[in-house]
Amino acid sequence: MELITARLVLRPWLDSDATELYALARNPRIGTAAGWPPHESEEQSLDILRNVLRGPEQYAVTLRCDGTLIGAIGLKTIDDCDYLEGPDEYSAGYWIGAPHWGKGYAPEAFSALIEHAQRDLGARAMYADHFLDNAQSHRVMEKCGLKPLRTAEVSALYPEGSREVLIMQRELRPDGEANGSSGL
Repeated sequence: MELITARLVLRPWLDSDATELYALARNPRIGTAAGWPPHESEEQSLDILRNVLRGPEQYAVTLRCDGTLIGAIGLKTIDDCDYLEGPDEYSAGYWIGAPHWGKGYAPEAFSALIEHAQRDLGARAMYADHFLDNAQSHRVMEKCGLKPLRTAEVSALYPEGSREVLIMQRELRPDGEANGSSGL
C-alpha cells in the first residue's frame, strides 16, 4: 500500500533503498534522536531495512516529485508497544533525514499515517513518544494534534541505557475528526 500526500509518497521498503538509507542513517544526529546507533555500512542498512523497517504498516518516506528517500515512518500495535491498551490503538515512529529537516515533511507524513490508521485500520487513538530533549519531534506531534499524556522510562540502544520519553496521544472519533484538536 502507498499513502500519497501533496509532496510525499509513503511506500513499502525496497532493497534498492539501502544506499539512500545509509546516506541518511549514518548521520549520528538521526539515530541519537531516535535511540539507535548510526548505520556503519550499506550492508548494515540493507540488513536493517530487511529485518526492522520492512513489515506491516512500515513505510519509506519519499519525495513525490522524484522518489528520493527522505525518511521512515510506521505504526506499532499493542503487540510491540508497551503502553498501548487496545487493538484499536497505534503508536507511530518516524524520522526524517537531516538534509530534509525544516520543510514540514514529518508532520505531512505523520498526518497521512494518522488518517490511514483511522480510516483503514479503525484506530481510536494515536500515540507517539519522543525523548525529552527532542523538541523537533515534540513540535511535529503537536502539529498533528497529539497532546502530552505522561513520561516513561525506556531502554535505548544508543546511547545505550535508560532514557525518559514523553508519551503523547490523540483521540480519534469514528467520523474522522479529532477530539480536542483542530484536525489534520
